Amino acid sequence: MPTKEKEKAKTPTMDGLLAKISTTGRNLRPRMVLFGGEGEGKTALACQSPSPIVAMSQGETGLETLIDRGQLPEVPHFPEIKSWEGLLAAIEELTTQDHKFQTFVMDSINGFEDLLYRYVCDRDFNGDRSHRGFLNYMQGYSASTPYWEDMLHRLDRLREEKNMAIIGIAHAKVATYKSPTTQDYDRIVPAMHQKQWGVTHKWSDMILLLDRVTVVNEDGNKAKALGGTQRICRAARCATWDAKNRHGLPDEFPLGNSAAESWKIITDLLKKGKGNG
Repeated sequence: MPTKEKEKAKTPTMDGLLAKISTTGRNLRPRMVLFGGEGEGKTALACQSPSPIVAMSQGETGLETLIDRGQLPEVPHFPEIKSWEGLLAAIEELTTQDHKFQTFVMDSINGFEDLLYRYVCDRDFNGDRSHRGFLNYMQGYSASTPYWEDMLHRLDRLREEKNMAIIGIAHAKVATYKSPTTQDYDRIVPAMHQKQWGVTHKWSDMILLLDRVTVVNEDGNKAKALGGTQRICRAARCATWDAKNRHGLPDEFPLGNSAAESWKIITDLLKKGKGNG
């Protein structure tokens, strides 16, 4: 029988982990998702971030239009990314090469999600995106999740090694929430598959909905919505929309009349929230 000394020698140790215990954070820059309807200023707002570099997914070239029309100054951006491998290459370049960028903007994460599905469909389902292949029992979406998680891990590495903030821009949709306790109801959420959005939601520090105040006029038996002009940011989840923040932002707050003013409002509130933390 082995001696007690030998048994003790075989016992796994913590390898000095107790000496590495910390009571503070690492003061890393945020991981943010900005989502909302078309034309709500998501791209313009993200480009107000410190020293941004933008990755445009295939077909999502609104940034170039804003620059060409003088709505934004010249903003550094990669050429339009048309493949999943292209996105990973851009992240790798930023992680391993010297540069002065401080914010990586993904415009849009919906578009990059589509590139992932094309990649997985070609790789694992012989290019068949029908119900005989990728969509068979929705297997393609499940098969895509590990790749999406790997991409988020790569973003974390970029964030940690280059001290960069990450901003993902997403379009919004209205989706039915299947409640286990009440009747099902509709919510405003990012226009992503629930599997990919689920892991992104957990990963994000902030999920901000860019919206407008809408006034409803009940005229007779039919309610009529009047177009709102006041722009607002929603930072807390509720039954009507998805949102999240770990930075002490108010549940909702008005935005300014320009992208620059809106960004200043957000950063001022972040500083205030940190001071109250």
